[in-house]
Amino acid sequence: MLIIPIKEGENIDRALKRFKRKFDKTGTKRMLQTRKQFTKPSVARRAQIQKAQYIQRLRDSEEV
Repeated sequence: MLIIPIKEGENIDRALKRFKRKFDKTGTKRMLQTRKQFTKPSVARRAQIQKAQYIQRLRDSEEV
């Protein structure tokens, strides 16, 4: 549970912005999205390998 203390005279928009930032850092939304649907381990591994290959290609093209 996230608790965002609001200071005396603080704007509600500012507090809401702090809440959103804190919520994003916890990774709750990302975790809920991954739990929503089952992914086979082989598919997850394949996606991880493809992502690594993509990043490696970007780094290689950056060096040249």
